[in-house]
Amino acid sequence: MRIAFVGKGGSGKTTLSALFSRHLARAGAPVLAIDGDINQHLPEALGHDGDALDAPPLGAHLGDIKEFLRGTNPRIPSADAMIKTTPPGGGSRLLTLLGDDELHARHVRRVGDVPLMVTGEFDESDLGVACYHSKLGAVELYLGHLVDGPGEYVVVDMTAGADAFASGLFTRFDMTFLVAEPTRKGVSVYRQYRDHAREFGIRIAVIGNKVTGEDDLLFLKEEVGDDLLTHLVHSSWVRAAEQGREQGELESHNVHALNVLREAVDAHPKDWPTMHRHAVEFHLRNARAWADDRTGHDLASQVDPEFVPGTTALT
Repeated sequence: MRIAFVGKGGSGKTTLSALFSRHLARAGAPVLAIDGDINQHLPEALGHDGDALDAPPLGAHLGDIKEFLRGTNPRIPSADAMIKTTPPGGGSRLLTLLGDDELHARHVRRVGDVPLMVTGEFDESDLGVACYHSKLGAVELYLGHLVDGPGEYVVVDMTAGADAFASGLFTRFDMTFLVAEPTRKGVSVYRQYRDHAREFGIRIAVIGNKVTGEDDLLFLKEEVGDDLLTHLVHSSWVRAAEQGREQGELESHNVHALNVLREAVDAHPKDWPTMHRHAVEFHLRNARAWADDRTGHDLASQVDPEFVPGTTALT
């Protein structure tokens, strides 16, 4: 199952991404965390300390990733003809979670209990000439070619706000958790996400964060209604961990909230046909809007009508 954490900057989505990833890993579940935020803080939230994490960023190796994933697919003549929305087809290399392949071997590094991949920072050389979503294209391709099985989890810390709607990446998830503080600004991103998600049938649930009392909880219930799944109380444990002095155990209420998140994810079986239909739809949108002109190819021809998504595609 693929899970996205979204929310306003400062809402705690990176912290929740890390807590949930560690929660799954410590329960023995196969999990991969991906830092897809423009501000790359997930390694630190997972407990990395010291020098920069030795993990080659996905965004810096987009050409290599395309070349690997296109495999022998006759519909994709070259990596240059492949864009971030290109769906898999016959001959494409499909991935299994943390499989024995060169992509995972090169890009995955373990931080504590959690295997992690990073998108890469938006650095000075990108200013004025690049869009951050070009880096996220590697994540979109990765998820588009991943065949994750039952009981496997990919947790993605997304960029803040509603920026995810600038690409079709938001349709690549089985569940989207929107982290909201009990403030008007905290729930404003929720309204944007809710309206876009409903158009495409994307499942979202709100996680209240930094809740300090009944007034905070009542505010969230009034603002988001039945979309409020659970909430986390203000955490002394999290604050201590952020200061580099992790100690003791996470508060029992917050542990319960993480259990609720996993139960919500597990309650919904993966819908491969819908996920693939969204992938094709956004690929055709991009082809018409810019990619045909940019690549000099008719990218609609990359859609393989015989391709059946899901575990059967592995055979």
